[in-house]
Amino acid sequence: MRGSDFGEPHEVTDRAQAGTHEQSNRADARLIIVMRGLRSFAYGLLAVLLGVVLSRAGLSPAAIGTIVTVSLVGDFFSTYLISLFADRWGRRRTLVLLALLMAGTGVVFGLTSVYPVLLLAAFFGTLGTSASETAPFLPLEQAMLTQTGALERRTALFARYNLVASFAGALGALLAGLPDLLTRVGVPEAVGIRLAFGGYAAVALVVAALALRLSPVVETPARAQQHQEHQEQLWLRLVPRLGRARGIVLRLTALFSVDALAGGLVVQSLMALYFHLRFGVPLALLAALFFGANALSALSFLAAAPLARRIGLLNTMVFTHLPSNVLLVLVAFAPTFPLAAGLLLLRQLLSQMDVPTRQAYTMALVTPEARTATASVTSLARSAGSATSPIVSGLLLQGPLLLLGLPFILAGTLKAAYDCSLWMLFRHTHLAEEQSHQMQEPDHPGQSAHVQADTARAQEDDERSTHG
Repeated sequence: MRGSDFGEPHEVTDRAQAGTHEQSNRADARLIIVMRGLRSFAYGLLAVLLGVVLSRAGLSPAAIGTIVTVSLVGDFFSTYLISLFADRWGRRRTLVLLALLMAGTGVVFGLTSVYPVLLLAAFFGTLGTSASETAPFLPLEQAMLTQTGALERRTALFARYNLVASFAGALGALLAGLPDLLTRVGVPEAVGIRLAFGGYAAVALVVAALALRLSPVVETPARAQQHQEHQEQLWLRLVPRLGRARGIVLRLTALFSVDALAGGLVVQSLMALYFHLRFGVPLALLAALFFGANALSALSFLAAAPLARRIGLLNTMVFTHLPSNVLLVLVAFAPTFPLAAGLLLLRQLLSQMDVPTRQAYTMALVTPEARTATASVTSLARSAGSATSPIVSGLLLQGPLLLLGLPFILAGTLKAAYDCSLWMLFRHTHLAEEQSHQMQEPDHPGQSAHVQADTARAQEDDERSTHG
C-alpha cells in the first residue's frame, strides 16, 4: 500500500506533463497550419494577378517569365542557407525573417513597375507565383510539423497542412478578381492592384507575428545539434546534414528536381497569362477558374491519407499523379477556353494527392536531427528544377508559339517520366509507419515480413561509404 501511495503522485505528474506536452504540440501544429494557410491565401491572390498585371504594364511574356525565374533562383539560395543555418539560428527566428522579406516584396511590387527593382525584389524576397508554394518556408515547417505529431498521424497531419493551404489559395485566387470588379464602381484599377499587393504584405506581417508564438518544442534537439557541430570538420558544415539516409535522400532529390522543372513550366501565374493571351479571358473569370482549381486540389488532400493507408505512400504518389499529367497535356490541345478549363479542373482533382504523401514519405526516411536538412535539400532540388523553366515557358508563350501550348505538353511529359522513375526506384523500399499499419491488417499476413529491410540496407551502405 505504501509503495502504491508513493507511486501515485509521480504517475499523476507524468500524466499531467504528458497532457501538457500534447497540448503544446497540438497548438504548435495549429499555428504552423494557420501560417501556411495565410501564406497560401496571399500566394493564390498574387499567382492569378501577377502575370496579367505585369502584362498590362507593358512587359512581354519572356520578361514576366524572367521575373518568376529570378524569384525561384532567390528561393533556391535562401533555402540553401536555411539548410545550413536555420537550426543554429533558430527555426522560429528564421520564419520571422522570411515573413518580413515576403512583406517587403509585396510593398515593392505594389509601389513600382521599374523592371530592375522588380527583379531585385523578386530575388531577395518571396514572390507568390503559384498557390502551391516552393518557397523557403516549407522545409522549416515540414521539420517542425513532423515533431508535433505521432508517427501514425504524420500523413494525416501533412494532408491537413496542405488541405488548408489549398482552400486558402482558392480564396486568394477568387479575390484576385477584385481590381476588375472595383473598376465597375469607379475605383481606378491601379488603386485596386495596390490594395491587392498591400494585402499580400499585411498577410506576411501576420505570419511573422504568429511565428513568434510557436513553442521551443519545434526547434531542433539541442544536444544532437551540439554533438554534430563538435564532430564535424569545417567544410562539412557547408553541406546539409542528411545522416545515414543520404543516398536515399539524394536519389529522391534528383527525381523531385525533374518534377519541379516540369512544374515551373506551368506555374499558376503563367497559366493565367496563357489563358488571358490565348482566349482573352478577363481577370475576374481567371480568378473564378483558379478558385475552382485550388478548391478541387484541396478536396484531393482529403483522399490522400486514407488512400495512402490503403495502398501505401509511394503508390498514392505515383498512381494519382500519372493520369493528372495526361490531362495536363490535353489542356494544350483544347480549342476553346471552356474545354481547357474543364480539363484543368479535372486535373486538379488528382494532381495534389502526391504532395502530403511525398512530404510524409521523405520525413519518414530520416532522423529528427536531419529533418530540416532533408526538407531543405529536397526543396533546394525543387527550387533548382523550377528556377529555369518559367523563362522557357515565357518564350514559348510568345507569338505564334502561343497557340501550340507547348509548356503544358512538356510539363505533362516530364512529370509522367518522373512518376515512372520514382516507382521503379523505390517500389521495394518500405517504411516503419506503413509496416506498423500492415501488421494490424489481418488480410495481408505475408506483408509484415518486410520491416524496412531495403531502407536499412541502403542506410548501412551510405554509412559505410561515408566512413570508409
